Amino acid sequence: MEAMRGGKFLQKFRLYETRSKFYLVGRDKSRTLWRVLKIDRLESTDLGIQEDPTSYTENECQELLWRIHEGNRLTGGLKFVTKCYGIIGFMKFLGPYYMVIITRRRKVGTICGHDIYSIGKSEMIAIPCPIVCPNVANSRDENRYKRLLCSVDLTKDFFFSYSYNIMRSLQKNINDKNTGHVVYETMFVWNEFLTRAMRNHLKNTDWTVALVHGFFKQSKLSVSGKDFWLTLIARRSRHFAGTRFMKRGVNEKGRVANDVETEQIVFEDTPDDIPSQITSVVQHRGSIPLVWFQETSRLNIRPEITLKSDVDYKATRLHFENLVLRYGNPIVILNLIKTREKKPRESLLRAEFAKAIHYINKGLPDDKRLKFLHMDLSKLSRRKGTNVLGLLNKVASDVLELTDLLHCEITISSKPLDASSGQGSCDIKINDDFCAATMVPLLLQKGVLRTNCIDCLDRTNVAQFAYGLAALGRQLHVLKLTEEPKIDLHDPLADDLMDFYERMGDTLAIQYGGSAAHNKIFCEQRGQWKAATQSQEFLRTLQRYYNNAYTDPEKQDAINVFLGHFQPQQGKPPLWKLDSDQHYNIGRQGTLSEETGSRFIKRSLSDGNILCENSAPVSDRNVGENNTASELLPSQQLDDIREPTDSAPEIYMCETNPCPSTKYSTMPGRHSISEERQSYLKRLGYPELHSSNFLDLDLLSSSGNSCDEEAFERSSIIHSPLDGISVGSTTTYSEPGHNDEGRDDTDLSRSSSQLSDSRDYSDRFAQWVANGGMLCY
Repeated sequence: MEAMRGGKFLQKFRLYETRSKFYLVGRDKSRTLWRVLKIDRLESTDLGIQEDPTSYTENECQELLWRIHEGNRLTGGLKFVTKCYGIIGFMKFLGPYYMVIITRRRKVGTICGHDIYSIGKSEMIAIPCPIVCPNVANSRDENRYKRLLCSVDLTKDFFFSYSYNIMRSLQKNINDKNTGHVVYETMFVWNEFLTRAMRNHLKNTDWTVALVHGFFKQSKLSVSGKDFWLTLIARRSRHFAGTRFMKRGVNEKGRVANDVETEQIVFEDTPDDIPSQITSVVQHRGSIPLVWFQETSRLNIRPEITLKSDVDYKATRLHFENLVLRYGNPIVILNLIKTREKKPRESLLRAEFAKAIHYINKGLPDDKRLKFLHMDLSKLSRRKGTNVLGLLNKVASDVLELTDLLHCEITISSKPLDASSGQGSCDIKINDDFCAATMVPLLLQKGVLRTNCIDCLDRTNVAQFAYGLAALGRQLHVLKLTEEPKIDLHDPLADDLMDFYERMGDTLAIQYGGSAAHNKIFCEQRGQWKAATQSQEFLRTLQRYYNNAYTDPEKQDAINVFLGHFQPQQGKPPLWKLDSDQHYNIGRQGTLSEETGSRFIKRSLSDGNILCENSAPVSDRNVGENNTASELLPSQQLDDIREPTDSAPEIYMCETNPCPSTKYSTMPGRHSISEERQSYLKRLGYPELHSSNFLDLDLLSSSGNSCDEEAFERSSIIHSPLDGISVGSTTTYSEPGHNDEGRDDTDLSRSSSQLSDSRDYSDRFAQWVANGGMLCY
């Protein structure tokens, strides 16, 4: 909602009706401002809204309602309908318009004095009076559309604020002062379509609330005897939104499925709820940004994956361009999908993803290249003696060295702010009054960590917790609540944060996947009984399978109607008679888009294989005209790197004591990749190895006693193909107590005491990002 006179907002409403009109009376929380909205009920198919420009006092408003009652006494007078807390929007199917309103709300948190609410109850009310209601209003299709819309449970996981732009991050709110229509058009406002007609007519957003879908949780925690507030917000994008097998990958506009922005806000507890400092950190999750699909199958719990060709990776490029616009550089990608499988599935997407990033990076300057990190989290979690959360936490600390976080000082002033001062400003609410506040950014977040697995649910949530834990340590440190910028995994505060992320993971998994998240790693960290954990995981797998196979199609239809992706029209096929939402963009007027015929996807007769649209293997397709650059190898030991060729850049390598003059133009003692491995890599679609642009984290934890098959799966890491690459350092992560045996003397190893010094590795990590080169794990 936009600010009214004196910085006041309409928060409470009462709906009245006569035979010819609805009257919505709104007031602010302090009962000093009253406004009236009129809605015509004699229009059977059009929406007639008129806003009274007068601002009333409470007595003046009561007198106005009395006059309206007297003027309509012959037709029944003025009748009270219900009290409400804002308009969600207006919807039209085949007949009349309906108004959706909030009739009950729950306060779930506060940010800088601004209250955040969830919906306790909502109601849908037909606008026309019964005497002018068209016959189609009670038709079978009309009622089915109404049931579809009502199946979107607004009481679960939707939240809003009257005075704070909750659809934007704290840093975005400080830097961007746009309000009203602009914030409704952002990707995280789910009722943008429902409010569009009203906003366009009234030219304001005083009567509507902007709904954000995702997760919100706020609690007071304590560290070293000091209280602070922790807020975790997940914002789900309305673009390309839907269910697990109905929405996969990226669409032609660069919008990915399951696109969620997660923000972690921390500030110290104060008596007036207005902190002197506040910190925030944002991370992102989203489906693998390739054009790929999975058909829902009632006979196969793991349906086939179909990969569709995308010339020059245009959709992938658009996605990352959008991330840069939203968060700036650097964009760090943490890819958690599997390296090698008996029947290649995830590993093929991994290969194609690596190709896409490398292709995109070829056209970017060095300082704007995408940073690509690989980690086979599934394999690492099965390896005995490996502390997955500890390893993820080390990686997160190093990424935070690149992106930083938002840290602001807040000062309250009774004087108006000078817009030209260059300082960030924000409305702060104290005792129902809004005061001008100056937010001085001491640190700004630059760039973002983007995490994905195959569904962006289970493994992604574990990685996001590790990043949140590393960030929380720094947030508490800059707020001077702790002496060290680090929180141990066994600290009670880590358990509290794990509960936040576990709840968020379950909520997001239910929204997209149909069941709570698989939290095996969290359960192991808590020391829960293994048999109980396995039973829980099995039941969640069955629940997810059932919902994906039987209930998701109708759920997708409901989302499409709610978001306006499908608009019913008389004489056109109804939504439920159209083909799967998977294969085309649904037309905005009840018809299929022009791309319907071109999006036909051939099915694979063999289970678990990925086919391109032309049925050619992935390896047979060219990325570009001059695709001579090499890609990341998914299963390659450091010892298996071939000798440099003429097309490969010369690589400088350093010992523990770096010596810039030492140049290795050849690698004696290193043998070529076996024919078996070459065949496997070729089948995965990898070109020959010359150089690469990626950092692979599969060797974060390894043992010298590992079997040949496990050694075969290991991956090496090489950075971007720049001419004359110089490696400032080569670093190896090892679990304490485990040694990587059989490696060349040129590999650097680090003791557990060295690993505890995050700053030591972070400097080397920054050198890798800035200068390129090789990092071995």
